[in-house]
Amino acid sequence: MAINMILFKMELRRNARTLVLWSFIISALIFFTMSLFHSVLEYHQQIIGMVKIVPIAAMKARGFGSIDDIFSGLGFYAANNIVYMMLLGSIYAMVLCSTILLKEEYGRTAEFLMSRPISRDEIFLSKMTLAFLNIIFLNLVAGLISLLSLETFKSGDFLISPFLVFTMYTLLLNLFFGALGFLVAALIKRARPVTFFCVGLILVFYFLFTISRISGVKGNFGYLSPFKWVNVDVLNPAYGPEFRRIAVFLVLIVLLAAGSGFIYRKKDILT
Repeated sequence: MAINMILFKMELRRNARTLVLWSFIISALIFFTMSLFHSVLEYHQQIIGMVKIVPIAAMKARGFGSIDDIFSGLGFYAANNIVYMMLLGSIYAMVLCSTILLKEEYGRTAEFLMSRPISRDEIFLSKMTLAFLNIIFLNLVAGLISLLSLETFKSGDFLISPFLVFTMYTLLLNLFFGALGFLVAALIKRARPVTFFCVGLILVFYFLFTISRISGVKGNFGYLSPFKWVNVDVLNPAYGPEFRRIAVFLVLIVLLAAGSGFIYRKKDILT
């Protein structure tokens, strides 16, 4: 099982513009949002007064675990990054991976691809490698812009270790949804775009995660959502990489990718 470089380069050209566009949009959102942090500090007392009349549930639904998150550069960044990279990044990852595997089928060009001296394993591995590299590239660009933003707009020193751990968790979450996108594409029998299904599924997971963070909501149902597997409590002094969380992500990514490849190898592909 090997990568077919011709197919890899073809998919690289096909998806380059989308990758650049998503990287630019997410990076711009992160930088612009962090540029507002000085204004948050400037109106410290007014914001505290507003927070007192805002239900804590609303704050947690927005991503702020406590009022300390609002006035900490790293906490402010993490709360917003839940939306930008954890949510939008996951949408990009799952849509990319499902589309890259299905496009020949619903585009009715699969016959041409299958007629070439290339195996299904090579097709799958080439597309998966390109897709995962795109996801990693998006996370690297967003991570660098995030670090630049924190350094530019910070009000004091911040620890780099929690930032790196949070960035790693975000990458694992995006890769998980990418692997899930491949499984969806491999399982679907009638070739058609599945963008709306992928976006809808991620939004359902995000909704479960948001509800589970609200005070007073009991039970561990939040762990049905992959978003819940990411530790977002970056201001906790004990915050750091947790083996069980990392292991869950890695095992599931490998299982989903391997399962998708196995199903794709035996799938009846419409030509």
